[in-house]
Amino acid sequence: MIRTVPARTAALAGALVVLAAGLGACASPGDDETPDRRSFPLSGRTLTVDSDDSALEIVAADGNEPGRIRVARWFSGSVALGGTPEANWKMEDDRLVLRMHCSGLVADCAARHRIEVPRGVAVKVDDDDGSVRARGFRDALSIRTADGSVRVTDSTGPLDLRSDDGSVRAEVSSHRVQARTRDGSVRLELGAVPDLVDARSDDGSVTVGLPRGTYKVSTHTGDGAVDVSVPRDDSSPHVVNARTADGKVTVRTAN
Repeated sequence: MIRTVPARTAALAGALVVLAAGLGACASPGDDETPDRRSFPLSGRTLTVDSDDSALEIVAADGNEPGRIRVARWFSGSVALGGTPEANWKMEDDRLVLRMHCSGLVADCAARHRIEVPRGVAVKVDDDDGSVRARGFRDALSIRTADGSVRVTDSTGPLDLRSDDGSVRAEVSSHRVQARTRDGSVRLELGAVPDLVDARSDDGSVTVGLPRGTYKVSTHTGDGAVDVSVPRDDSSPHVVNARTADGKVTVRTAN
């Protein structure tokens, strides 16, 4: 018997529903206890991480072999109608390039990377889609993500943290911190008196916790309250700027 076009369409739609349900049960990349691992040579003093679609964890590690970085990768991918999903990694002139290819009519892929960097190396991160976590840095750290949150802990080096769509968090003792997001909150907790803090959001609250001291504070909000409880002195060398277009601004002494 020859099926009519509507019958074939219904059959295809039913198959896609079944396939989509199966893909929904796929394990996340974090469930894999045996990730892929590689090490890459690093000739300079700055590592650039160029990622298109992955959650990133970046750690400054004492035990790393000098001149090399270590990377662990968790990847899961399923495509019902399309090409085979894959994740690629390579080093190009001290730039670690991480790419995921996942396309098809019904596709479900996810990737996560943990990158261990030797002490004494500055790091720049450019992630198109994914959260970024970093800890342990004494050297300069720059993070930019187009879609995802940013969190940095246990660091003393200068920070430049930016997200187009996500919150920014830092619990550090850095002397210079710049933190900006277009859509999300900013929350900074400083363990040492900073020289400069510049915290900004286009749409979200901004909170800065500071050690006891006297600060030159500048604040602004387009729509929200402002609460500054630290001692202020316009001649202080310790400058704090906290601004948002929509949300509350808080500058307080850290607990």
